[in-house]
This record gives sequence, C-alpha cells and structure tokens, in this order.
Amino acid sequence: MQKKYSLTINKIYTKHLLLLAFCLFATLSFSQKTAPATMLKNTDTTVSVKPKHNPKLATKRSLILPGWGQAYNKEYWKIPIVYGALSIPTITFIYNNNIYKEAKVAYDVRYRYAQATATKADSAAFNSLEYKYQRADINAIQTLRNAARRDRDYSVFWFLIVWGLNVADATVFGHLKDFDVSNNLSMNVHPNFNPVTRLPCVNLTLKFKERKKQLEFVAW
Repeated sequence: MQKKYSLTINKIYTKHLLLLAFCLFATLSFSQKTAPATMLKNTDTTVSVKPKHNPKLATKRSLILPGWGQAYNKEYWKIPIVYGALSIPTITFIYNNNIYKEAKVAYDVRYRYAQATATKADSAAFNSLEYKYQRADINAIQTLRNAARRDRDYSVFWFLIVWGLNVADATVFGHLKDFDVSNNLSMNVHPNFNPVTRLPCVNLTLKFKERKKQLEFVAW
C-alpha cells in the first residue's frame, strides 16, 4: 500500500514538473516572438525633432558671405537682389578708381611739363598723354582727380551700407521665420458698418487662446 501511494505521488509530481516546463517554454517562446515586434514598434514610433531656426546663425552667415543668411532663411529669391545691389557700388568703385589713376598721372605729368626745369622725359610723358588731357586745363584735371577720388571712397561707403542691410534683412526675417502670420492672430482690425448709426466703423478683435474667449470692440 505504501509503495502504491509512493508511485501515485511520483506520477503527480512528474505531471506538475512537465506542466511547469511546458509553461516556461511557452513563455520564453512568446517573449522571443514579441520582443522584436516591440522593438520595431518603438523604432517606428521614433519622432525626429526638427531643429529650431536660429536667427543668430543667419546673422553670422550674412556677415561672412552676402546672401548666405537669406539662403539659411530659405529666401533664395533675395540672393540675386543682394548681389545686384552690391554690384552697383562695386562697379562705381572700379570706374572711379580708373578715372582717378588717369587724372592723377595726367596732373603730375602736366605739372612737371609746365615747370621751367622740364626735361625731355617730361616732354615725352606729355606727348604720351591722351589728347583730352593735353588740351584740358591743369586745374580741371585736378578737379577731376579729386572728384574721382571722392566718388571712389563713397562707393566703399555704400558697399558697406548694402552689406549691412543684407545682414539686417537676414537677422529680421530670421526672427520672423517662426512668427505666426496667419489670419488667426491674437488681434485683428478690419472695417465694418454700424447698422444703428449707419456710419462706417472699425472692428478690433482680441483673441485669448488660453481662455478661448474673444472680445470685440467697435470704434467709429
């Protein structure tokens, strides 16, 4: 009787062990199958954060190279305008600088040729001048030289101003890049007609997004 009871206990114990092993195996198999799916799900739900627009970076780039800040602001249509504006003082600088050099040389040659101690080299230099400088008055040549030098210096000044405007444009529109310019603004002003007084009026609408309230003021 005792032996039969012992065999029964062993069978029950063996069944429990087999059942426990089966449950453990099933749990491991299920975890191996669901783990990649969970990881894939986490990978798929990863949200890429777009970097915020930096106005300081637009300013620095415009300081380094004109139009670079506008390209950073994605306002590519402004780049030809920037270089077109910069080309005007650049061309005037080259033009006035060439006139200044010619007038300076002509004035020096005419001045030495007019002296009593003029040499054959001075005479040869005078003959090599353009006809307009040979016939022009020396004071007129001096005036032309000074005017060309002044205009050349002004060209540098205007070049720096245009470059500064390029930097200011990139900075301002860099700050306004994320600015809300839609119709749903916090304040809106539009014309209206008052049916009571039968006069035109102006509506001033203020919107408070947090409290979801809207106030309207009528002025006439």
